[in-house]
Amino acid sequence: MCVRSCFQSPRLQWVWRTAFLKHTQRRHQGSHRWTHLGGSTYRAVIFDMGGVLIPSPGRVAAEWEVQNRIPSGTILKALMEGGENGPWMRFMRAEITAEGFLREFGRLCSEMLKTSVPVDSFFSLLTSERVAKQFPVMTEAITQIRAKGLQTAVLSNNFYLPNQKSFLPLDRKQFDVIVESCMEGICKPDPRIYKLCLEQLGLQPSESIFLDDLGTNLKEAARLGIHTIKVNDPETAVKELEALLGFTLRVGVPNTRPVKKTMEIPKDSLQKYLKDLLGIQTTGPLELLQFDHGQSNPTYYIRLANRDLVLRKKPPGTLLPSAHAIEREFRIMKALANAGVPVPNVLDLCEDSSVIGTPFYVMEYCPGLIYKDPSLPGLEPSHRRAIYTAMNTVLCKIHSVDLQAVGLEDYGKQGDYIPRQVRTWVKQYRASETSTIPAMERLIEWLPLHLPRQQRTTVVHGDFRLDNLVFHPEEPEVLAVLDWELSTLGDPLADVAYSCLAHYLPSSFPVLRGINDCDLTQLGIPAAEEYFRMYCLQMGLPPTENWNFYMAFSFFRVAAILQGVYKRSLTGQASSTYAEQTGKLTEFVSNLAWDFAVKEGFRVFKEMPFTNPLTRSYHTWARPQSQWCPTGSRSYSSVPEASPAHTSRGGLVISPESLSPPVRELYHRLKHFMEQRVYPAEPELQSHQASAARWSPSPLIEDLKVKQPW
Repeated sequence: MCVRSCFQSPRLQWVWRTAFLKHTQRRHQGSHRWTHLGGSTYRAVIFDMGGVLIPSPGRVAAEWEVQNRIPSGTILKALMEGGENGPWMRFMRAEITAEGFLREFGRLCSEMLKTSVPVDSFFSLLTSERVAKQFPVMTEAITQIRAKGLQTAVLSNNFYLPNQKSFLPLDRKQFDVIVESCMEGICKPDPRIYKLCLEQLGLQPSESIFLDDLGTNLKEAARLGIHTIKVNDPETAVKELEALLGFTLRVGVPNTRPVKKTMEIPKDSLQKYLKDLLGIQTTGPLELLQFDHGQSNPTYYIRLANRDLVLRKKPPGTLLPSAHAIEREFRIMKALANAGVPVPNVLDLCEDSSVIGTPFYVMEYCPGLIYKDPSLPGLEPSHRRAIYTAMNTVLCKIHSVDLQAVGLEDYGKQGDYIPRQVRTWVKQYRASETSTIPAMERLIEWLPLHLPRQQRTTVVHGDFRLDNLVFHPEEPEVLAVLDWELSTLGDPLADVAYSCLAHYLPSSFPVLRGINDCDLTQLGIPAAEEYFRMYCLQMGLPPTENWNFYMAFSFFRVAAILQGVYKRSLTGQASSTYAEQTGKLTEFVSNLAWDFAVKEGFRVFKEMPFTNPLTRSYHTWARPQSQWCPTGSRSYSSVPEASPAHTSRGGLVISPESLSPPVRELYHRLKHFMEQRVYPAEPELQSHQASAARWSPSPLIEDLKVKQPW
């Protein structure tokens, strides 16, 4: 959905800005400023709104098209129609109402696609709270700017909502001046609207700084003498604004928030413990915040005296056996630090629950960047690739640790990792099960029957993904690997597969944002297959042929974890606001896992050699009940008859010529049906899985059922 190359001409950039579809314009590393020579002391900062103060709706538009099975780029094309005299431009100048815009806009979209397009739902999503949420870093910057006595303003191309109020999801008290195109009848980059804003501020152009996310608007502002900053991402823009203003705009800790009521811990006893641990004599207060990552084990930022610390603890309440093992986290990080693996410096493990209610450990805070969006907005393609390469490299470093040298040879059982993991997650899932999920039942049966024949044993992280890494602010270098709760000794390929989960999840996935609806080639992000090859090359290993199995296993684990979070949310134990959403997500993820299981089955099938149909006979028989098979169900396989001549021979006849005529005819009909109807429909089926309608039966599936070849 990332189509930056489509927007190079000034005309297209202008329409793109006015359409609020700015997502692709922000995908460049750093911020660029058009400077005006001979300035004076700054007295005001002027902000654009969409893409600067609130998120760009470009991603929402792309997501909406996927969810509604609308061809990519339809919205943009319709917005461009008519140029400055088109419905969108007239809408922002308040020349037509919201109803008139939706009527004309819907007509344009419907004419393009020759079918009705629900533009009302797009407009509702565009103006929803999901889009209209101000960036915390910008809120904090505005607070600091105003505290220094500077004025703040909003200068935005904007529109009226159906209730006759302008779309301004901001706290107006943050700004001295607000200038909107719909109220003035003119839009950026018309110089009159900049002059109007300056007049209301009572300032000269050189006394102000203007932040926008489109160069066309910034160039006109710079021509007038205003100092400008191009916003590619809010964090980077605030850094550049700090450099211009000469004072800090960020006083908080990134990715933190006030401690939730249900996650509060006693400060007095914690402060006494830390003073004893660190030998601190201060009488000052202890500052306590909660990180917004760390769903399983609550994680807190602590500042005491001049020490910046992080505390991770078990969640409260009754927990599943072996879950939330923070003691193991402490041990593995302490050992890996001695092996050169980048991890935070751990200080102490406290198993005394009387201090804060549960066991916990303390480590030093590691400042840096945590990329929560795997599409890495705001970076150049080369920088994105370098980030993923660094991620791959540090994973290789973890898997290369000498277990005996660091004292971790007993950290877990060696060998049979995947079978043990399947048993563990089946047990965890059963303990958290709230309803029957068909795909999970199929996986519980399928996984033990298709285990890898060869498995290496190394340290495995167990939850290795981009947002569990702390990166250097300026370089593609991993400073620390976080969240070792699920670490053990096992098959390293499970880590590699797990780190590719985002490749197959939609960007709208609430727990782990995905990138399967992005153009990875344009972004510079390696595809999952390339990421696997990159790992094998760095480790000196042959290519991984059965990586579909590892992906199926990884998504099965995620489904089991999500089910556990959902079960805990029912009792108020889960530590994330996403917890209650995970009930439906379990089914979605288990379906993804089963898709990979099917792909792995096709791979194995294709690689099987043809055999002589006269050498053995076959029949279908019911296997004995397996420990993996749900009670009351049976599992079937095609296996050779047990005869003295053939009992020592395994294998499976796959040549169609060896089948009986009726079965052979059915085989060819099924093969033709798959090639002509199923395989071509896979993109549409995947889009349905990623859409808001994924919980409803797919019309395409229902149609295929009717047209089945038997």
